[in-house]
Amino acid sequence: MMVQRTVPLVLLPAMGCDGQLWAQQVIALGDITHPELGDPTVDATLEAMAARVLAHAPPRFAVAGVSLGGYVALEMIRQAPERVERIALFGTRASLRMRARTLDEQGMLAIAPHADPMLTPIISGPVQAMAERVGAEVFERQQRALLARPDIGDAIGGVRVPTLVAVGERDRICLPDDARELAASIPGAHFRLIRNCGHLAPMERPGEVTALLRAFLTDRLDHA
Repeated sequence: MMVQRTVPLVLLPAMGCDGQLWAQQVIALGDITHPELGDPTVDATLEAMAARVLAHAPPRFAVAGVSLGGYVALEMIRQAPERVERIALFGTRASLRMRARTLDEQGMLAIAPHADPMLTPIISGPVQAMAERVGAEVFERQQRALLARPDIGDAIGGVRVPTLVAVGERDRICLPDDARELAASIPGAHFRLIRNCGHLAPMERPGEVTALLRAFLTDRLDHA
């Protein structure tokens, strides 16, 4: 039986992460879409990050992002709504308001949203490796980019495409209520709570995230 392919899928990592966060989805979803990784590590603002990803993205595509990647995805819709066919947001809040912290206070891994004690030892090693590859300079630049644009209401208000909002049950950076608030602000958005999961769902619960994205991309989420 031939599998019908969907639009290309652009995947955006969280702050302090790289493409390894989405590694299992890139492989597992290759039969229905062409996954591509966006790079939010170069630029100093969300607007510039989104513009860079758009410059390298296909003419029309779906996009999925975790945390920072989710905010970049929303900014992509604000900049080019005609190109984004659907959006999936993992661990993404309805507001960027947060307490400003610097790397000098506690060190990168201590304040990174991915240094979650709920992560199993199997996951914590790859998470630390990602943070070390990305580096403190990029992490701080990404953090400042979030603090520089605390209001994303206009971007959220502009979402008019099929939307999935998912959050880990144990996420302590984006609490489940934060994600529910985001889902409630987007007409027709689907909300999913991922059990026994922290902030980095694609790596912590790869099979469940893959199944969610597969159902979402093929318009079968209501039955998943």
